[in-house]
Amino acid sequence: MSEGSIKRLTDRGFGFIDTGGEKDLFFHSSNLEGVNYDDLHEGQRVSYDEGVGPKGPCAENVKLA
Repeated sequence: MSEGSIKRLTDRGFGFIDTGGEKDLFFHSSNLEGVNYDDLHEGQRVSYDEGVGPKGPCAENVKLA
């Protein structure tokens, strides 16, 4: 699993993780494990698996680090 921090959250149920690299990684609320989307905040550390969604790379199995 990789780690990063939540860079941005939207009111539409998805957000982006700052991976420390050039690009941020998209995640959807359906990819969360053990945490509700409403309990997340920007800057929070998370762990995730990298996957591929319909529009490119995304984060899967996102949970608090």
